[in-house]
Amino acid sequence: MSLQFAILTALTERASTGIELTRRFDRSFGYFWPATHQQIYRELDRLKNAGLAESSTPDRPERGQPKRFSITPAGHVALSEWLCGIDDPAPERMSIAVRVRAAAALGETGAVRAVIAHHLDVHEATLVNYREIDARDFAAPVADADVLRHLVLKAGLRTEQAWVDWCREALDVLDRLTSSGSREP
Repeated sequence: MSLQFAILTALTERASTGIELTRRFDRSFGYFWPATHQQIYRELDRLKNAGLAESSTPDRPERGQPKRFSITPAGHVALSEWLCGIDDPAPERMSIAVRVRAAAALGETGAVRAVIAHHLDVHEATLVNYREIDARDFAAPVADADVLRHLVLKAGLRTEQAWVDWCREALDVLDRLTSSGSREP
């Protein structure tokens, strides 16, 4: 998977200027495929040079007026071919898991508490944000595309809820270990 296909998907949904596309990534795509604004603009240039996207300006362009990008027929073909490909889930790198293992190995169970508490705060905030998106955008999805977009959001909701639950459990375990005086690795 690459940013290329996330952008082609976004352009398939609707043509966008570069700034509109970066805002869409900030509000939706970026939750599951993060990219900086600079990366998005670079990829738009690559897609245009490869003939997978095209840009247009209004009939009467004014100085500084942004280009509107859209997917080309070749872009549709590339996206369809990628869509039908089978790949394995990417392995996750979870620094928090390594930190918890390090705390166990070092016998410093309390040392990782602040890290877990921070992760809990981040995941709770993301969960709140996802719930707001759910209430705002999917109160009553009708079209098949909306049902599928909602399915993506549901994966995010479940993932964040699982992390919130895990962080709370980890903090409870740390509290019990601290109160019992356990420091064994």
